[in-house]
Amino acid sequence: MHVTRIIAVRHGETAWNRDTRIQGHTDIALSDKGRWQAERLAQALRDEPIAAFYASDLSRAFDTASTTARAHGKPVQTHKGLRERAFGRFEGLTWAEIEAHHPEDSQAWRKRVPDFAPPGGESLLQLRERVVAAVDEIAARHPGEQLMLVAHGGVLDVLYRAATRLELQAPRTWDLSNTAVNRLLWTPEGLGLVGWADTGHLQDGALDESTT
Repeated sequence: MHVTRIIAVRHGETAWNRDTRIQGHTDIALSDKGRWQAERLAQALRDEPIAAFYASDLSRAFDTASTTARAHGKPVQTHKGLRERAFGRFEGLTWAEIEAHHPEDSQAWRKRVPDFAPPGGESLLQLRERVVAAVDEIAARHPGEQLMLVAHGGVLDVLYRAATRLELQAPRTWDLSNTAVNRLLWTPEGLGLVGWADTGHLQDGALDESTT
């Protein structure tokens, strides 16, 4: 059986990431540091055979993917199924503000209650269904090839859980670092984990924080 190899990446950092402000479907651009991370990622993957590039249609993911795709002379295809979880009224608020203004909702969110959805947003169950369907659809197009998916922290969390057969409420013990390289295998039976949270490309050299 032909497998599809997947390089799954969380977008580069944004100012809202740094401020612990919930982004969800809000379209926030990469920060200077995020663009630097994207450039380092492109350098790290320049010799990888990548047949196709896919990204969420939100600019922080699309722009991260485009930096590597340009180095390969290929376009980026967008897919709304790769968007971050919709957080409804949480979007634009910091973690502390959510806890202060919406304590009951904050508790359900922190406890990862699977069917809890912030007003106007998605539950974890809805997110998982959407993300797994999108990845199944995309990966099935590329049997025997390697592709790159650039998405968001919530999406990467779903993919890790799907590959390791962990429940939605299981405590997170793995990193979801911006532009870390995560490797998966896909077959029609599901996902498997190959490697996770490789940030070696971000270690040798550092962005001057005064420019961010």
